[in-house]
Amino acid sequence: MKPMGADMRAAMHRVATGIICTLLVASVLGGCTSARSSLGTSDSSCYLALPTATQAVHGHGRLLGVHLLSLTDLRKEAPHVFDAVASKRPGSQRVCVAAFQGHYVSASVSKPQGHASGPLAVVVISSPSNQLLGTYIFKRIPIRFSHNHFG
Repeated sequence: MKPMGADMRAAMHRVATGIICTLLVASVLGGCTSARSSLGTSDSSCYLALPTATQAVHGHGRLLGVHLLSLTDLRKEAPHVFDAVASKRPGSQRVCVAAFQGHYVSASVSKPQGHASGPLAVVVISSPSNQLLGTYIFKRIPIRFSHNHFG
């Protein structure tokens, strides 16, 4: 039979090991969720512009994505949109762009620009003021809204 002190030490060792394992698992899981709590993108401030964007397309279509762009980036990615936005002088150097897929005609969107009709609408909103600058109807979207996932 073992002395009583040995049993006590073994029990304390098991408890300590259990606590350490629990803390390790909790810290790993906590790290995974906290990195994604703000979506991990610089575009997250544009999610405040979604009600304005949805209202511009009168609630029609499916949201494809949203991006925060500087005017310089907008000029590179969509020069025709940039020319129209720059003429409106948004008052800020950043805009939020939200893309929707559906069927759009210029009479069915707010501040229409681009084609008279098409399957895509890109809503441009000044940031951070959330002022609608225009809704651009396209046959093919000029701005990339998907993200590359590495894994």
